[in-house]
Amino acid sequence: MPTLRVLVTPAAEATIDLLRDEHGPLMFHQSGGCCDGSSPMCFAAGEFRVGTNDVWLGRIHDCDFFMSASQFEYWKHTQLTVDVVKGRGASFSLEIPLGVRFLIRSRMFTEEESGDLTPVFDGEEYPNVTR
Repeated sequence: MPTLRVLVTPAAEATIDLLRDEHGPLMFHQSGGCCDGSSPMCFAAGEFRVGTNDVWLGRIHDCDFFMSASQFEYWKHTQLTVDVVKGRGASFSLEIPLGVRFLIRSRMFTEEESGDLTPVFDGEEYPNVTR
């Protein structure tokens, strides 16, 4: 089984479930902007437009997870885990009213894991990925 590039904690899954109940299908985009730092931002599926400048890293709890291609160059050697903590969410992310925010925990892939990573696709290619 290939090594996943992005994981999710049970606490984050519970928050995703609450948001999905209210907003329907969801997606994530790892922010790299100055205003929101580097936060995973949660949107209603399709609300954030992705394209060739974005990379699809996989799915967490039935949500597509994207990152900008330029930021992926810095993070491609790490496994990301989406977690949730108390605090103010990113300015456009859906979890703000819940009084929590998503965050990323990361670790470097081992040499063995690096040889067996799940593939990534640019934002234009990902709709054609068989899930």
